[in-house]
Amino acid sequence: NPGPYVVNGKTSSFQMKIDILTLFPKMFTGPFEESIVKRAMDKGLVEIKIHDLRAWGEGERRTVDDRSYGGGVGMILRVDIIEKAVSELKKGNQSTKVILLDATGKKFTQSMARELSRAEHLILIAGHYEGFDHRVQEHLVDEVISIGDYILTGGEIPAMVVTDAVVRLLPGVLEKKEATDLESFSEKLLEYPQYTRPENYKGWKVPEVLLSGNHKEIERWRKEMALKKTKKVRPDLL
Repeated sequence: NPGPYVVNGKTSSFQMKIDILTLFPKMFTGPFEESIVKRAMDKGLVEIKIHDLRAWGEGERRTVDDRSYGGGVGMILRVDIIEKAVSELKKGNQSTKVILLDATGKKFTQSMARELSRAEHLILIAGHYEGFDHRVQEHLVDEVISIGDYILTGGEIPAMVVTDAVVRLLPGVLEKKEATDLESFSEKLLEYPQYTRPENYKGWKVPEVLLSGNHKEIERWRKEMALKKTKKVRPDLL
């Protein structure tokens, strides 16, 4: 624990801890070693640890799965192995939230990311093979999350997505709080279009209202454009 950190001149002791359980820990090499997530770790705002699920496996081969009762294709991750891993990582911490990444879960949203960002400790379980013994969902986790209506080879990429979305919302991670307040999905709308130099490129011009200096008109234009874009691209949000 790097100890307290300073945000805007005030000392805070908040630090989130994220433990990720996976069969393929090497997949996480890279995504958490760059950009905002790395800066958050360097500041002591978050501690992220990747754990090989086979550390809790049985026998010489560190077995973590078995065939499905009733038959079926593929192997199922065992409830007893998951329970041992989760119990050890929780260490009696009742405030820990345990999240299973699985295609059968609730679709991940910005509001879910914001809610998870208030937790002190997250355990993310990345699945593989044909999935988990259902008793994992029934008895060991607080929430089952899916990042979309499609199938991936495992839960590692969803675990990275959830971690990234949550970490950037932690106090002190981004320099300006407004960066997360005004972005897409924060108000059930997609973000308004944005422009920068050159003002005119190949005849593609920046809207005149943005050059007017009239902040009231600019604000009204942005709200109209956000609503128009959402209606066209994501009407399900309205």
